[in-house]
Order: sequence, then structure tokens, then C-alpha cells
Amino acid sequence: MKLQLPETAEIWSIRNEQQFNNVALKTFRFQYDNVAIYREFVDTLKIDPNSIEHFSDIPFLPISFFKTQSVYPQQYPKPEVVFSSSGTTGSDRSQHKIHKLKTYRESFNRAFRQFYGKPEELAILGLLPSYLEREGSSLIYMVDDLIGQSRIQESGYYLYDHEALRDQLLKLEDKKQPTLLIGVSYALLDFVEKYSLDLNHTTVMETGGMKGKRKEMVKEELHRILQKGFGVESIHSEYGMTELLSQAYSSGHNIFQAPPWMKVLIRDTNDPFCYIENDSTGGLNIIDLANRYSCSFIATQDLGKLHDDGSFEVVGRFDNSDIRGCNLLVQ
Repeated sequence: MKLQLPETAEIWSIRNEQQFNNVALKTFRFQYDNVAIYREFVDTLKIDPNSIEHFSDIPFLPISFFKTQSVYPQQYPKPEVVFSSSGTTGSDRSQHKIHKLKTYRESFNRAFRQFYGKPEELAILGLLPSYLEREGSSLIYMVDDLIGQSRIQESGYYLYDHEALRDQLLKLEDKKQPTLLIGVSYALLDFVEKYSLDLNHTTVMETGGMKGKRKEMVKEELHRILQKGFGVESIHSEYGMTELLSQAYSSGHNIFQAPPWMKVLIRDTNDPFCYIENDSTGGLNIIDLANRYSCSFIATQDLGKLHDDGSFEVVGRFDNSDIRGCNLLVQ
């Protein structure tokens, strides 16, 4: 029996695991019926979709499929936009076809407001040169939207003018204006090599890794350097990727919280169809129910740990994965 794609209202109203499971099962069946490559993947595993009764039994599509296949309902019209990953020299980029940008906007706005409050009341500064210098970045689309909502005139982007960014941060500090600085990791490191600040009204959020600009380092070392350079108690992080439409956030210590329509499971690194106990390291499987017109069930190339309260850590990447997105070395 075919199940209809859940209304978006069902996604945003999820409050418990039963509701999550109901929406996940409907979403799975719709995507199995309508996304050819996902149906082929499930059929190859010889899994009967009608036998699945819980989201943990749903097959997770390897994220690498987004590099070579169209993960999109074949009967749907041309997508409103195609987001692409940054990639590295000589590597293929993932492509994520977005049927309705409205769903993406609603997802990131609801999650941002859940964790950080109203963007209208924040000064939002972006230090994202690698993303601004290419087309197709889902992160830039999100930050553009948030900056556009801000009522603080100082909100905006900075490329390589670190002196101007320093002056703006100090100006906002003097006004005691709550501020969010979101930056790609290597650019934040470049900044603190030039300037040392003591910020009391600014949240510093890193994302995106080193993009081949610097040697990769473990999160603890990165955050220690940034905490000292910005004079803040903790460094926040954003966990998202081209292939998803939702983000998880960390307010420090590399512990991420996801919105109610996003869930993380940890698979055994030696058996992709077996899950491991909490606080053990394995591969991150992510359910993103906002990703309704593509595939909501993604087996990432990240390594992590799941905790009893539903929070999770990202502790590394598989050795054979290309370096992009939120990437680290295995600790």
C-alpha cells in the first residue's frame, strides 16, 4: 500500500518518538515509490518495504550516491535549485536537487530559532570566503536568509578584510549587541592569528572544516585556539551538509543537538546494517525528515557517538572518504 508524503505540518509538530516514527515510515514509503535510485538500492538489499515498522529498520542510502546519481523523484518537474558540495580538486561534487526551497527555509529557520532565538535581534556576521566564492552553497543560502531577517544594520559578510571584521566586532561589543559570527574553520584561524579579542556579547560558530587551506586538526585543538583568540568560553559548531536540509548545533564541547525532525543513529563500521550501543564510535546515519523530496535516510562518511539524551558527537571521518564539509581527523 502506498503511503502519501506527510504534510510539512506533521514534520514540524513532531514531539515524541511515535510521531517521528509515523512520519518517517510515510516518508520512506513515498521515497521508495518515487525516487528510482533509492528504490533500486532497497531492492538490491532484498528488503521488503512493507516489512518495515520502525525507522531504525529503514535502509540508509550511502551519501556518495549524491555524486553520481539523481536522488530526486523522477516524475517531478525541474527542481527550484540544485545545491552542490564544495568538493576538492579532482573529486566529484555532490548535487542535491531541491524541489521546494520553502521547505528548506522553514527547516533552517525553525532549527535556528529553537537553538539561537530570533535572527531579527542578532547581528549576524559571516566569514565564509570558500562558500561565497562559488555557486550552489546551501550554507550561503541559509546565512543569506538569516542576515536578511536581521534588523541590525551591521549584519553582513566579510571575505578577507579581517581588520574591518575586528573593528565591527569591537563596535558591536561596545553597544552590547548580541552577535553571531559564523565562519569556516580555516578563516577563523586566519583571523585569530592576526587579532586577539575579548568578546562578551558574541557567539562564535565554526563550520566547514579547512577546505584544503590548512592542515586538518581535531576539534579540541581547533576550539582551544579559537577560544583563546576570541576570548570566549566556548566555540559553537554547525553540523550540516549539502545532502541534508536540516542542521544540528553544538554550543560547545563538540556535543550536537538536533531539531525534533532530525535523528542520528550510529552504525557499526564493519557492518552497515547493525547499530551499536550508545557512547561507542561508529558511522553516522542521519534521518532528516525535512528532506522530503529527496532521500531522508543518509549513511554519512562521518564517525560519531550517540549519547543517551539523543545528543551526538562527530569524532572523525572514514579514511577512504574525500575531505569536504564538516570533517575532522579520527581522534
